[in-house]
Amino acid sequence: MGDNTVSKWAAGTSYGPVLSQTDLYLLNTDLQLNPILQGTNPGFHLLFNLVTGSTGGFNPEARDRDLNFTQKDEPATLPRVTQLIIITELSPWCTIIHNERGVTMSDVCTTIWKEYTENYVSDQEFNSLPPRLQEHVKRAATNNQQAASNWSMYYNTPAPPSRYKRVDWLRDKIYFDYLTKKDNYSISRLGFKAPNIFVMCLAS
Repeated sequence: MGDNTVSKWAAGTSYGPVLSQTDLYLLNTDLQLNPILQGTNPGFHLLFNLVTGSTGGFNPEARDRDLNFTQKDEPATLPRVTQLIIITELSPWCTIIHNERGVTMSDVCTTIWKEYTENYVSDQEFNSLPPRLQEHVKRAATNNQQAASNWSMYYNTPAPPSRYKRVDWLRDKIYFDYLTKKDNYSISRLGFKAPNIFVMCLAS
């Protein structure tokens, strides 16, 4: 028989159909998240930095050794789907991840990273924050700018940014932790629930 866990999440197109958004809603199929995205894989904990986009991992039993994210091309869910919708309790935005051949874990990381580093917080969004949190976002923006550009402060101190990226809004919560289902939260945020809506939990 072999190890069916390996074959089940193996990268590629051999495992079942890819469900479109319409298929998924008509069938109302429950999706099984890849254990790595759930944070339940016993041998690999994903380290994904939303500021730099870097991905890697470690074995919780051997934290002293970094691991490469070799599983990035595995499907994010089973059945595979063309679209995932990601929200988080730490920001007001919704990230839509799309891949006609089936969303992979690489798609999840890349799209979230781009959404949070290529889009800016609007003045209206920024002004909706209490003054104390505005200061935290400003500080995070300066730290994130230095981390992303990889400049040493010894050689170069860049001017503080005048605009803030979505990743700055997260303040110190810049590491992906896991995805989970929270239907009540999805309804409160989006007005509906669906099998492909997941809530992203972040860590510092």
